Amino acid sequence: MEHLDFFEIVYWEILGTGMLVLLGCGVVANVVLPKNKGNMDGPLRGNWLLINFGWGLGVFSGVYVAAQSGAHINPAVTFGLAVEGTTEWSDVPAYFLGQLTGAILGAVVMFLAYKLQFDAGEDPGLKLAVFSTGPEVRNYGWNFITEVVGTFVLVFVVLSFGPHPIDIGPLAVALLVVGIGASLGGPTGYAINPARDLGPRIAHAFLPIKGKGASDWGYSWVPIAGPLVGGALAGLLGAAVF
Repeated sequence: MEHLDFFEIVYWEILGTGMLVLLGCGVVANVVLPKNKGNMDGPLRGNWLLINFGWGLGVFSGVYVAAQSGAHINPAVTFGLAVEGTTEWSDVPAYFLGQLTGAILGAVVMFLAYKLQFDAGEDPGLKLAVFSTGPEVRNYGWNFITEVVGTFVLVFVVLSFGPHPIDIGPLAVALLVVGIGASLGGPTGYAINPARDLGPRIAHAFLPIKGKGASDWGYSWVPIAGPLVGGALAGLLGAAVF
């Protein structure tokens, strides 16, 4: 892949991460907000796999859109690839800027698409859940470990694709995200991507959402730090074995 300059990386990562968050947060909105075709009489009522597949297909779409920049669309992937040696450290700020900006914009567009449903909802917790993750059992230490493990799986398996070139790369990553959500996503909602959580959380804080509550900033460090540590550990092991 031709090396891109700072602004080219930012541009493609904005587009790819924006698409990821638009579709990923969108599937959560479809399931948990009222007055929706995807809401089966209650939050997550049999729809966890729908959310898993929605996020997986969001990744699938984002990877294709951001192919020009290598389609990281995730600071943990960027960090892991830098630790492993595939990505130059000098490019990391451009990736991070593009990913966070894209995540904010994707969340804003999702809100516009579901504005009436947000207005109809009464539970501020569910409105926040559309934008960002939160634990089922709040214990920051264990929640952190869950995010480390899930992100380690994501980045390590992505690195394993390198020695085994395949033509279905985006689909393989999408199915990997579905699998992580189905297997490891229950405790924390599997952010496994700092931008995916922080960007929408910022959008939740400033958007004029009717009846919204706080943005739960006390928890926000977990889906940032956990994925970055998980990505770094995967990069270290990947450098040793692949």
